[in-house]
Amino acid sequence: MPQKAFPLDSSKKFTEQQIVGHNRWHPDVPAQVHVKPGDVFRVDCREWFDGAIVNDDSADDILNAPLNSVHVLSGPIAVEGAQPGDLLIVDILDVGPIPQEDSGPLAGQGWGYTGVFATRNGGGFLTEQFPDAYKVIWDFRGGQATSRHVPGVAFTGIVHPGLMGTAPSHDLLRTWNSREQALIDTDPQRVPPLALPPQPDSAILGSLSGDDFERARNEAARTAPPRENGGNQDIKNFTKGSRVFYPVFVDGANLSMGDLHFSQGDGEITFCGAIEMGGFIDLHVDLIKGGMATYGVSENAIFVPGNTDPQYSEWIAFSGTSVTLDGKQHYLDSHLSYQRACLHAIDYLTTFGYSAIQAYMILGAAPIEGRLSGVVDIPNSCSTVYIPTGIFDFDVKPGKNGPARIDPGMGVPRSSA
Repeated sequence: MPQKAFPLDSSKKFTEQQIVGHNRWHPDVPAQVHVKPGDVFRVDCREWFDGAIVNDDSADDILNAPLNSVHVLSGPIAVEGAQPGDLLIVDILDVGPIPQEDSGPLAGQGWGYTGVFATRNGGGFLTEQFPDAYKVIWDFRGGQATSRHVPGVAFTGIVHPGLMGTAPSHDLLRTWNSREQALIDTDPQRVPPLALPPQPDSAILGSLSGDDFERARNEAARTAPPRENGGNQDIKNFTKGSRVFYPVFVDGANLSMGDLHFSQGDGEITFCGAIEMGGFIDLHVDLIKGGMATYGVSENAIFVPGNTDPQYSEWIAFSGTSVTLDGKQHYLDSHLSYQRACLHAIDYLTTFGYSAIQAYMILGAAPIEGRLSGVVDIPNSCSTVYIPTGIFDFDVKPGKNGPARIDPGMGVPRSSA
């Protein structure tokens, strides 16, 4: 096992750890760990809500989740010699649930969860159709996930970090805050909001203290969206064997990571989605000096995906176009066409006995493939959703005898209080 550079104790809260990470992006958050190019090391990561979501049959914890506290990230990790303009090479050597802890109260101890936020708490990709809070618990065994809340389904996880990135510079942070506030100002009362401005409440900034902490917590960017530094990209194929090239904006690069997922469908469409868990990630780092200019990477990471994905060979696919449910035509709107493809898949799965929310949870957690299939044929873009047929324990393809009927079991816990 590689040397553990960022340890976490499952019996303690995130802020009580030997090394305290952070939950905001800011260039002044001090590096908690220092490594050298060529080093191999292990980082423990906490589930993004730090244990607030529990293994039960209620969705009240999703409804009342402490949204101001996310994401709890391990880092920053400074890489010796990294300077603005370099590319930081990060190899994911291994990633998985909390080692040797197969049961316990924390997600990652043999289980994880998928949730749908209520619309007032951010909703999800299909928040108009699913405005309430829901939760599904998934159990891990032999690399597979199953759930008492969604029977008849089992799939191999593509374990990956939902969030990894380097620290922004002061100039880049100001750019983020300015452009996102301008978007908010176009419709400041929108629910869910158009963006998340800096939120000093519940900010965790590592070892930063005193006046520096007070100033930074009012400036620091939320970790929810992906940005030029990488961040919360939620790329399901960013797994074991992947190599990523991050732009460096500050001395040391200050790499951070967290939000581990046992599995996820393309798009993480449930938002509190994928299968959330804590766990570990083994990394190797190196540098390409001046790499940003050499390779034209002024923003956003480049990555080479790993080759350890589960080998599903048969799929059933659904398409959607950029027309709303009430028949309004949009121009090449790929976001809308992907929503419609997902809704068509959900409608189809309900013919087998699943509830609509069970079908939605399958799309969020299972390793579905989402694709932009046509973006040039005006006025309709076409998006497609591919579901591996092998995840079901019954034949999910259309046939002359009609759909098999499954027992939907206890269903998905819901909270609408």
